[in-house]
Amino acid sequence: QVQLEESGGGLVQAGESLRLSCISSGSKLRFDAMGWYRQTPGKQRELVAFSRGSTNHRVSTNYTDSVRGRFTISRDNIKNSVYLQMNSLKPEDTGVYYCSAEQYRPFRTVYWGQGTQVTVSS
Repeated sequence: QVQLEESGGGLVQAGESLRLSCISSGSKLRFDAMGWYRQTPGKQRELVAFSRGSTNHRVSTNYTDSVRGRFTISRDNIKNSVYLQMNSLKPEDTGVYYCSAEQYRPFRTVYWGQGTQVTVSS
């Protein structure tokens, strides 16, 4: 079974940094895409950062406007892991951050981690 395990969340003050890690296990194939989503209770889950590509395609990254320039996603395709460096954190960044991974073949499959809590105080 494929499992994703997030870590690195915590409580920080505005302006500080955190680095989230997502380590996968159990996959027989290299993920075609990995990324991060976040959710605050009562709100829609939001895409934070995403990385698409494989060894046969150029890797591209996407960020939501609110984090662009502050967050950086990085990925290790060999290890099927993904990381999120979060700098200059704001209270609005507070939420549960979820790791995701996708495989496109033989059919599209999406996996999710349990989530890690990030709380930013003012």
